[in-house]
Parts: sequence; structure tokens; C-alpha cells
Amino acid sequence: MKTFFSCIILCLALFSCLSGQQAEQSTEIGIVEKLGDNVPVDLTFQDETGKEVTIKEVLQKPTILALVYFRCPGICTPLLNGLRQVLDKVALEAGKDFQILTVSFNPEETSAMAAEKKKNYLSQLKRKIPESSWRFLVGKEENVKKLTDSVGFYYQKEGREYKHAATLTILSPSGKITRYLYGVGFLPFDLKMALMEASEGKVGPTIAKFLEFCYSYDPKGKRYGLNVIRISGAAVVIFLSIFILYLSFGGKKQLKKQEKGS
Repeated sequence: MKTFFSCIILCLALFSCLSGQQAEQSTEIGIVEKLGDNVPVDLTFQDETGKEVTIKEVLQKPTILALVYFRCPGICTPLLNGLRQVLDKVALEAGKDFQILTVSFNPEETSAMAAEKKKNYLSQLKRKIPESSWRFLVGKEENVKKLTDSVGFYYQKEGREYKHAATLTILSPSGKITRYLYGVGFLPFDLKMALMEASEGKVGPTIAKFLEFCYSYDPKGKRYGLNVIRISGAAVVIFLSIFILYLSFGGKKQLKKQEKGS
């Protein structure tokens, strides 16, 4: 009987894996989350100055990765506008606590286009940040494809335009994919929590650690929410600990009173 159930569990596990692979292979446009995977950091791109750089060279801090193309007539501009707006509000400092990396997935775009786009967005920021904290890259088709595939970003070219999703991918300093933020509008709190996660457990303010404990990421709602179960569990543990201490020390005091009375 044990062997029978073991076989069933094994078959279900294999079916789940195969289904996941099939879903990933059939995805033409959209996002397939690859949390915990690493982007290939040896890929070479050109920055906005025309200098060749590798992903490893520009990944020095927790990083917001925005995959767009600069001449996009559709969702790319709202995405970058949403990113610009949240950068003005997030309670972290670009260049010190995190950095931003915008990469064009159109291999025909140039470093001159990247420079123009960077100048445009830096000038619109109300809260000024170091120029080096927001990089704009272009690259060859092969390298672009490897990067987009590594984060599960799938798109399709139609004429001179591309069909694609809108998302920010959060990377750790080592290139690990730690979170996805969807849409074109972002909450400062969501971004802060995602960047804190990406810091890979580096020491932060006590309040930050408390927030990480109290809040957890909801993959369905794509938002952080209050972790009621975790907080309730902690409250129960604290209550029981206090109750046990009370019984222990209270009981001893009661015995001493009885001994004195006798």
C-alpha cells in the first residue's frame, strides 16, 4: 500500500513538472516567473555612453530591471512613467540602497537612443538621483534574448512593433530574481519591501526587519499584505510564554507564602 501511494505521488510530481514545462514552452507573450533563478551576468551590452558593460559590472546593489524598447508607442512609456513616479516616493535612496537598469529588447536601438531616454527621465524626476544609479542599455539580439528568457519575459515582434507585458523584475546584487512587480503603477511600500528582500538578508533598520516579518508577498494580488497568520502565531507564542512564566514564578511565590504562613 505504501508503494502504491508513493507511485501516485511520484506520478503527480512528474505530471506537474511536465505541465509547467509545457506551459513555459507555449508562452509566446507574457511573464513566466522564475523566482530564485539567476540572470546570466556575463552578457555584454552597451550603455548610454556607448561603453561595453557586462550585467555583472552594473549589478552592484539590489536592482530594478525594466525591460522596454525606447521607440515603443504603447505600454513602455506608462511603465517608465510609473517607475519614475515611484522613485520620487520610495523611502530608499537610489545609488545608495538600490539601482535601476532599463534594457531595450529591440536589438535595432542604439546607445544614442538610450542616452536620449535617460536624459528625458532623469530631468523629470522631482527627487534627483545620481546619474550612475539609473543605467540604460542596448544590446545584440542574442544577448537580449538570453536576458529576457532568463527572467521569463516573452514578447513577439509584429512589423516594427512588439507585443509584450509590463513588469519590473527585482534582482539581488548577485543577479538572483527575487520579485516581480506588475503593471504600470507601483506602490512605494511594495517597491521598498521588494528591494529589502533583494538585499539578501543584509543588515537593515530594525523597523525594516519588523515590516518584513509582518508583511508577506501575495502572488495572486501581486501586492504585499499584512500576514495575519504569522502575526497571530507570534502573538500566541508570546502569550503562552508570558502565561508559562507567570505560572512558574507565580507558583513559586505562592509556595513561599504558604511556607511562611505555616
